[in-house]
Formats: sequence, structure tokens, C-alpha cells
Amino acid sequence: MLSLFTPREVAERLGARMMQLRLARDWRRATLAERAGVSPATVARFETSGQIMLENLLKLAHALDVLDGFEGLFVQAPATSIAELERQAAAPARRRGRR
Repeated sequence: MLSLFTPREVAERLGARMMQLRLARDWRRATLAERAGVSPATVARFETSGQIMLENLLKLAHALDVLDGFEGLFVQAPATSIAELERQAAAPARRRGRR
């Protein structure tokens, strides 16, 4: 499935949604930062630009009780046919890519 948004646009949208969750709880940036164990500048930067380190994003999500949304992020889609299931079972598990 192709996205209609660039990675930068998705990041900016995530930052805006995080801000909405924070405001819905009536928290200041400093409150969220303290609860997440990050700096208020990290919260501000993420909300305004979408820029954040992954670990800090996960800390903020945990503080806002939405960390579970990340659990299924890179999960392989379930097989849609018996033939696909058989191919998956027969394929050796790769430990690294070719390049």
C-alpha cells in the first residue's frame, strides 16, 4: 500500500497528534517531558517539526499511554492463502540481507 504522504509529512502529523493528546490531558509540555523523562525542548521540537529520536518517541508514547500502537508496526501481514502459508513455512529464516 502506497502512502500519500512523505516521511517528513508523516512525522509532522505524528507530532501534531502527540500535541493533541497532550492538550486533551491539559498537560503543559514540561509536564509531558517530566513524565516521559525527556527535555521540554524535545517535546517542543517533536510537536513543531516532527523531529525526534525513536527512543524519545517511545518514551512520550508511554507517558501518554499509547505505546501499544507501536507493537504492530513491523508485523508481517497474515497469509491470505494456503499456498502463501506453505511458501512461508518452506522458506529458510534469513538472518541478514544480501546487500
